[in-house]
Amino acid sequence: MAQQTAKKTTLKPLGNRVLAQRLEQEEKMKGGIILPDTAKKKQERAKIVAIGTGKRLDDGKILAIPVKVGDVILMDKYSGQEVTVDDEEYVILKADDIIAIIEE
Repeated sequence: MAQQTAKKTTLKPLGNRVLAQRLEQEEKMKGGIILPDTAKKKQERAKIVAIGTGKRLDDGKILAIPVKVGDVILMDKYSGQEVTVDDEEYVILKADDIIAIIEE
């Protein structure tokens, strides 16, 4: 009997958008208190998973997105559209909503 392999869905952002996955924040506070999921704030740090082609300018040229796959970014707190695909949570946001690239 042949085994069926689960097909993984891929998201490809269009234009001036990027696909990012929020990075997990520390669940325990300094005093050892564990926070429930409902009390955690949204994490503004995320890792870039995919990028679009870039922003089309008025003269027809494409302005490249200034990040690459794998970059860790700081983004606006309430920016983007949250999506869940194959039980993984992502956020699709405009490149303009990226505040900084975090280099560690």
